[in-house]
Amino acid sequence: MKGRRRPIIVLLAALAGVALTARLGVWQLDRAAQKLALQAAIDTRGAQPPLPAGALARDATEAASQHQRRIVLQGRWRPEFSVFLDNRQMDGRPGFYLLTPLELGSGDAVLVQRGWAPRDLRDRARVPVVPTPAGEVRIVGRIAPPPASLYAFDGPDTGPLRQNLDLGAYARETGLALRPLSVLQIDAGDDGNVGAAGHDGLQRRWPAPAVDVHKHYGYAFQWFALTLLLIGLYVWFQVLQPWLRRRRTRA
Repeated sequence: MKGRRRPIIVLLAALAGVALTARLGVWQLDRAAQKLALQAAIDTRGAQPPLPAGALARDATEAASQHQRRIVLQGRWRPEFSVFLDNRQMDGRPGFYLLTPLELGSGDAVLVQRGWAPRDLRDRARVPVVPTPAGEVRIVGRIAPPPASLYAFDGPDTGPLRQNLDLGAYARETGLALRPLSVLQIDAGDDGNVGAAGHDGLQRRWPAPAVDVHKHYGYAFQWFALTLLLIGLYVWFQVLQPWLRRRRTRA
């Protein structure tokens, strides 16, 4: 009975392995397609005229349709609520994203991703001092979702140095009426991916979504290759070898 079950168990294990590796390959292709679509949206919407500040979305559904549009905003920085997001990279270097709310004339506010600063290699908890002008300022930016979350081992983040920032919790913490989006600040006349640091010393070479799309193609190739390997091993050990043994026995 045990001998009869073995081929079935091997077949089921092979099918599970093939299904898993093929699904992972398809998932990597989907990730590549998503990044290409996002890059296309950035290119298309970025070519449109800047969105009027008064049309900036007030709800999440409307905000999604405005992502990647350029916008010019005027308001007042609220540096007391600035947050440095840790473990963020730019040009392959570790550092922080600086986020500061910009209070608009209407009384509500927008979370601005102001730029990137390198980490102090001697003290990873030390954040840079970034000058923030007082009074009315004018910024140029690109509408974007709130900053992506990284894996966190601890509970909710608090304080000026954090791993992640939840926009809803942050709005309750600060008491600000935040719009359901963020703005990636860019230098005037800049597309957000080139250019030197601004007057505040922050880098704004925001990574293009499709910049690492070939990585996903490479991972997909590896998973599909493993799928073919599993199929080949099953056919060799479970089909061809038994058939060859039977032929030799008959001869």
